[in-house]
Amino acid sequence: MTMSGTTAPHGAAEISEITDDTFAAEVLTAELPVLVEFTADWCPPCRQLAPVLAAIADEERGRLKVVQLDVDRNPRTMIAYGVRSAPTLIVFRDGEPVRSMVGARSKRRLLQELAPVLEA
Repeated sequence: MTMSGTTAPHGAAEISEITDDTFAAEVLTAELPVLVEFTADWCPPCRQLAPVLAAIADEERGRLKVVQLDVDRNPRTMIAYGVRSAPTLIVFRDGEPVRSMVGARSKRRLLQELAPVLEA
């Protein structure tokens, strides 16, 4: 079960939940680009985004890692990257943030926004 209360479809990529303590190891040193969703249990748009992220994690497996970070339980990372609302999506490549997006969006729109990162 993901943090947003949904289960990944059978065979779909599971979206890992990371913390302030695991952020550096899971995101900053990752070989693949990493899409981090800054999320919260109380956030309806975050729940709306959950199936979109699960589908992208599955389809882009091997090219993109997708993780979630709960902003209420992990304020250090949220503050460090200037996250002010949920959901905020930040893509990291080689330990650096390269793309930031705020708010829920369709799978199609998110894939368009991720294309430059995935093709780089």
